[in-house]
Amino acid sequence: MDHPSARVLPPSAADRDRPIGVFDSGVGGLSILRALRTELPQEDFVYFSDAGHAPYGEKGESFVSDRSLAIAVDLLEQHRIKGLVVACNTATAAAVHLLRARHTHLPVVGVEPAVKPAAALTKTGHVGVFATRGTLSSAKFRRLLDSLQHEAQFVLVPCDGLAAAIESGDDAQVRALCDRYTRELAAHDVDTLVLGCTHYPFASDVLRELLGEKIQLVETGQPVARQTRRLLEEKGLLNPNGSGAVRWQTTGSTDALRQAAARWLSL
Repeated sequence: MDHPSARVLPPSAADRDRPIGVFDSGVGGLSILRALRTELPQEDFVYFSDAGHAPYGEKGESFVSDRSLAIAVDLLEQHRIKGLVVACNTATAAAVHLLRARHTHLPVVGVEPAVKPAAALTKTGHVGVFATRGTLSSAKFRRLLDSLQHEAQFVLVPCDGLAAAIESGDDAQVRALCDRYTRELAAHDVDTLVLGCTHYPFASDVLRELLGEKIQLVETGQPVARQTRRLLEEKGLLNPNGSGAVRWQTTGSTDALRQAAARWLSL
């Protein structure tokens, strides 16, 4: 005798009211959260800063994947999130495939250096990429770059220490490091620079000052926000009545996270 298949119920109002989880190794993911709040003003969010284990970009891949899986479980159990945004290039490279395989019911959005849009924008055919060593050495990034090998030439610059300097709010060190790394572009005909770490948009004013107006900066916040909207819409999970509230969680300094949010998000 055939058994009727289980009926899939549509999302309830309670499902739509649940927050979206966003995590990063520190405050860099605030650049993604900023774009998400602009794109989805009626959604509520939980932002998880794993500052106690930062920076991810200088850690091993297995460490980053373990932390990513643990954070996802925490956000699901503590906050009943309805979607997850991995607001970290290094964590995306190390763990987004594991997160999607383990949490098949959960919309998971990752970030990656915007080299494809940059290849479409460049006029000289030379694109700079600022990123962490963890991102640049990952198999995921290499596959992405290989798929674009006929589209442009990429100048890869591992920006050791830059995420940590932004994280700590050390403006003098941020400027010194930006000056060092932009000099590595000088020998190339670069007209487009990919900010391949979610921390780096918070140094964009310094980078524009050092590079001038001829080099355009490309980041990933808006595409990530649009993809998040699309996935939630597909599942009927968009919240029409949320307040846009953000809850904060960190393994590091609560005061440092609040100060960063006040500085970069006016929260």
